[in-house]
Amino acid sequence: MPTYQLTINSNKVTVEADPDTPLLWILRDHLGLTGTKYSCGVGICGSCTVHYNGNAVRACSFPIANVEEGEILTIEGISEKNSTALRAAWKALDVPQCGYCHSGQIMSATALLAKNPKPSKAEINTAMSGNICRCGTYSRIQRAIELAANNLDG
Repeated sequence: MPTYQLTINSNKVTVEADPDTPLLWILRDHLGLTGTKYSCGVGICGSCTVHYNGNAVRACSFPIANVEEGEILTIEGISEKNSTALRAAWKALDVPQCGYCHSGQIMSATALLAKNPKPSKAEINTAMSGNICRCGTYSRIQRAIELAANNLDG
């Protein structure tokens, strides 16, 4: 079985896995990073969103063989100002209901704000369109991202 050298949340780790093993299972089963959730298994719901080289990717459909020299960031590793502002906005606007999708929502929103600190509503909707919320809190999620972006200004 091949061995992979990974950088996850700034930590170097070595894992042994079949090349087609989804990154999600490496994170959850091999490394115990359970903040990244499993839901659809085909990359359309967004619950398993992580960052790979700064881009939001779906870990359930991202084979470990595709992870080469890149850096992976999970919800457990998020600590920069964008995520802090997002978490505060999530709390202020009472966004979560069941909360299952929110690690993926936060990861997608963090990637958006890192690339576009002042997104329009349309840009927020586009960036978040791949994240499904079973409870339907989309309008609160959008407002929370806007609030976080405004709070990042000052």
